[in-house]
Amino acid sequence: MDDGRKADGARIAVFDVGKTNIKLSAMTFDGVLAESLSVRNEVRPGPPWRHHDLKGISDWLFGSLASLCRHHPVEKVVTTGHGSAGVLVNADPDDTSALPMIDYEQDPPPAILDGYAPLSGDFLDRGSTIMLKAAHQARQLYWMQQAEPERVAQARWYLGLPQYWAWRLSAVPSAETTVLSAQSHLWNNVRKEWTPIVEGQGWSRLMPPLHPAWKTLGPIRPDLARRYGIPEKLSVLTGGHDSSLNLYRYQAAGMPDACVISTGTWIVGMCAATPLDALDENRAMVLNSDVTGRPVGGVLTMGGREFSHVAGHGQEGEAADAALVSLFTERGTFALPSFGDDDGLFPGSAGRGRFEGPSAETPAKRKALAVLYAALLTVECIDALNESGLVALDGTFLRDPLYATLVAALRPTAQTVYNLDSYGTASGAALLVEHETRHAPAPIELSLPAAYAGDREALAAYALRWRELAKQNNFYRARPAKGTIDD
Repeated sequence: MDDGRKADGARIAVFDVGKTNIKLSAMTFDGVLAESLSVRNEVRPGPPWRHHDLKGISDWLFGSLASLCRHHPVEKVVTTGHGSAGVLVNADPDDTSALPMIDYEQDPPPAILDGYAPLSGDFLDRGSTIMLKAAHQARQLYWMQQAEPERVAQARWYLGLPQYWAWRLSAVPSAETTVLSAQSHLWNNVRKEWTPIVEGQGWSRLMPPLHPAWKTLGPIRPDLARRYGIPEKLSVLTGGHDSSLNLYRYQAAGMPDACVISTGTWIVGMCAATPLDALDENRAMVLNSDVTGRPVGGVLTMGGREFSHVAGHGQEGEAADAALVSLFTERGTFALPSFGDDDGLFPGSAGRGRFEGPSAETPAKRKALAVLYAALLTVECIDALNESGLVALDGTFLRDPLYATLVAALRPTAQTVYNLDSYGTASGAALLVEHETRHAPAPIELSLPAAYAGDREALAAYALRWRELAKQNNFYRARPAKGTIDD
């Protein structure tokens, strides 16, 4: 690590665009939070489709960045965000966009679904099954092209979400492997080439040069700096995919093959050691990338939404009671997937979630059952990734101590650790600054879960029965991917 830079208190600003919230944080170069600002990520109605308010985000970002620089010695800025967004832009970085940025949680027209599916390539091209609603940058660009062919023909670049904001800040267009590999359907990370749909649809001219996440693209645009009072010396990094940068935090800490399970709206599992032939697109498994371009096995399931369906309301601030979990394992009370519209790891299960056995009739019981259900889904993700070694847990599920305890108890022959930081993505993004100069592992705080006080044999038998029940009713089978013409 460059001790001189660390000693002078230099900071990096991390701009993190989530689906619901947006954060701008001042971080140390070794990934420690100094200050964070946030705002809601508003969605506007169409026409031509529901879209995010890029103009409003721009005003907030540039003004907040100026404020952050007044309070902290910020020298660099890096952008990160989710992978289900791309922005079509013209040549002028002062233009918000050539077309509004599509909200991925809306349903595309049936003609878009039917027309796109046969163009999407094989699993290595997609990196996933064809997912719900308007996911995938390639499908969004296809929708734009079908709806507004002249606007697409006049546009200059199609940029992943983090690189869009890096371009707005620096005027330098770029593409980056973790964002492209986050199921954009534009980049085959195994073959290291653009997917067939790019050339087939005439999009090659829209694809910007590839740069690594840690590369300095250039200084902030002088006119932008002067307009908002941002220091002109500020340099802009390429940036990357949020979950991949959270994984990078562990890799930078000396865990290159870490299996990381991040929890929130989604349970996101990522493991560089997962064999590619173990990836099953029909079980929510995906192919991602780390910041170096190495393929990374992954799994996605909407665990946060499932948790909410089971827990209901009334116990948000209360910790789950371990004694109630023991009661469930004794009585055989089960929550079984899937309650939402996502199959997750159980193909065909969407909307068929159910409870079995004696009911969990109080809010406290529902909360405990939800934590147990979340732990079982997590272990299912870990097993799908073929991981029998060290697993690191992080994210919102860890607000309840029983969650990590149950995951560890369900993996009795392997080690489970957890991290309680609520800013893992920002920390990983900040660590990019010293990617090429780091000589020792970056610091990270990992803890061991508390021991499970209940009957471990009963818990193991319960988990086995839960998996059997989850596979019943003939819905645990391969099905055509959602959004294909076979639906």
